[in-house]
Amino acid sequence: MRIIVTGGAGFLGSHLCDRLLAEGHEVVCIDNLLTGNVANIAHLQGHPRFQYLHHNVTEFIAVDGPVDFIFHFASPASPVDFERLPIQILKVGALGTHNVLGLAKAKGAGFMLASTSEVYGDPLVNPQPETYWGNVNPIGPRGVYDEAKRFAEALTMAYHRVHGLDTRIVRFFNSFGPRMRLDDGRVVPNFIGQALRGEPLTVYGDGSQTRSFCYVSDTIEGVYRLMLSGEHEPVNIGNPEEMTILAFAQRVIAITGSSSPIVFRPLPQDDPKQRRPDISKAKRLLGWEPQVSLEEGLRYTIEYFKSVQGKP
Repeated sequence: MRIIVTGGAGFLGSHLCDRLLAEGHEVVCIDNLLTGNVANIAHLQGHPRFQYLHHNVTEFIAVDGPVDFIFHFASPASPVDFERLPIQILKVGALGTHNVLGLAKAKGAGFMLASTSEVYGDPLVNPQPETYWGNVNPIGPRGVYDEAKRFAEALTMAYHRVHGLDTRIVRFFNSFGPRMRLDDGRVVPNFIGQALRGEPLTVYGDGSQTRSFCYVSDTIEGVYRLMLSGEHEPVNIGNPEEMTILAFAQRVIAITGSSSPIVFRPLPQDDPKQRRPDISKAKRLLGWEPQVSLEEGLRYTIEYFKSVQGKP
């Protein structure tokens, strides 16, 4: 197939490009590098089935030739972006999703939206199934991302119902691995970067809030299986093994061999107290569940961060 990946120079997008090329597909990567990095796709430049287009998807998208499927992965997605790029996040969730859906409709292509566990907000249900509607503050600092993705899901389903578009919605929980940004602001690069530099690991609140971590190769496997499925409603992709942030900090210190202490800072507004996917739907429909252990995934990720520390 000929496949477009918006946000293809980002963390998940670039790994998806790798997987699609490995499966024999032709890939058109679209990214304006707002948070993506050409270093993530540098190894693909010159590949006969890979093309990179520098473009902002909030503006009209023109792609020549046939297109079979589009993955809409473009969006800033980390907590530091919520404060730094709030309007851009809302625009790519609304205008960008509208443009990409329009392109899929014009090309008769399938479409997958990269959504997020953030649509569940600070959940009152644990673990979170796809049927849970969420507990979101629409005007809080995180609301720009939460509501952009909730709107994008609604728009995707509207195109499916009104135009018969062959759509998918994947709701990602915390994914991690090589090619995450050092300044990402998310807990994995924060802790690893601090541990490798010998700095204190910053834990917000008392560290009792929970997260679950899915290694990137498992995440992309779930995405690929979802593309091949006929499922139109949202599917959670993440690791159901839950742990506290404090325990995770201690694990990173142990694996890196760092002597870093742990320091505590006030919890940011609307920071979710729990984040754990119910993946029974992915197991049933896709035969999918994570295979890479947290320990193994962290070792791969730490080696990556060691290799890029000090690089721009």
